[in-house]
Amino acid sequence: MTEQSQSSTGSAKPPIVVFSHLRWDFVWQRPQQILSRLARDRAVYFIEEPIFQDDAGVAPDDARMEVRDDGGITVARPVCKDPGPSEGWRLEQMYARLVAEFIRDQKIAGFTAWFYSPMFMPSLERIQPSLVVYDAMDELSLFKGAPPELLPRERALLERADVVFTGGVSLGKAKAQVHANVHALPSGVDAQHYAQALSADLSVPEDLAALPTPRIGFFGVIDERIDLELLAGAATQRPQWTFAMLGPVVKIDPADLPRPGNIHYLGQKQYKELPAYVKGFDVCMMPFAINDATKFISPTKTLEYMAAHKPIVSTPVADVVGSYAEAVAIAKNADEFVAGVERALAETSDAREQRIARERDTLARNSWDAIAARMDERMEEARRKRTT
Repeated sequence: MTEQSQSSTGSAKPPIVVFSHLRWDFVWQRPQQILSRLARDRAVYFIEEPIFQDDAGVAPDDARMEVRDDGGITVARPVCKDPGPSEGWRLEQMYARLVAEFIRDQKIAGFTAWFYSPMFMPSLERIQPSLVVYDAMDELSLFKGAPPELLPRERALLERADVVFTGGVSLGKAKAQVHANVHALPSGVDAQHYAQALSADLSVPEDLAALPTPRIGFFGVIDERIDLELLAGAATQRPQWTFAMLGPVVKIDPADLPRPGNIHYLGQKQYKELPAYVKGFDVCMMPFAINDATKFISPTKTLEYMAAHKPIVSTPVADVVGSYAEAVAIAKNADEFVAGVERALAETSDAREQRIARERDTLARNSWDAIAARMDERMEEARRKRTT
């Protein structure tokens, strides 16, 4: 193909160039769910943060772009030597140069620039997108270790963006105060994927199956958003329960994780494995801390747990309380968390049937296909407005 204003399917939809602080092969979450669907009728290029290799060139001039295909998504990432903590300017200049060269070499025309982090804003100086999208998954400025440049760059991105999406209602209200075209689109669910947990033919993986029941389970990133004190307190109160934590440990010291004998950290699992693991949970949990990092989150796993028809106990995250209070037990502390799990374990068959009926209604309204389609519509509206 000589001109990437069309996807490989022949569609005339403009290609998308994505700037992401998350890696494509990390936890399968909002970016992967949305972009894999948008890639059905256009080309999608997913540009990651740089990686460091000792045998690579020195940034900014001698680095290279590593490119691969991953299920129809073109994934690219700059590769260079580690310039050291005081040489961040080298990485920014390298990134902007390699991105501009990549777009030129791939002959990508009329494209949408899609941002997951404002930190990549300097790259816009060297490229000419036909549309700028900011998909604000979280309030990154409130996360642990957020760089001081993030807020001024977000202000610049909001000035430049044609359309802004947010991963939750609370975050949407906040961004709407500073941008006129904000659409709150909380994360959705691939219900069919997680419904595999209901199949009698699916086996619970050995590392989970070997643990005693009842099993109280979580999957996701384990970072500063997890209430480790609550988790430890609940596990200490009920030593006969198993607390299974699945996912990578990020931005916190693994030595700080509570280690009573009934909490088990099973590591990161592939997306395709999760239905088998959630099948082995008796109750699903969302033990999020109530802090700055969780102020605006809208956890994807709420709907994923629902699709497996497992009872859920969560701390009072604002968007969970606002959207799912009728379907999720809310617990403010370890005592309430234990009580919520006990009620879930004692659920009658009639209560379970009623809960599942409510869940089916919720799931039908929140598919990833529907969310991607709504995003596509909002982009087309913004593009028409821009051209007129």
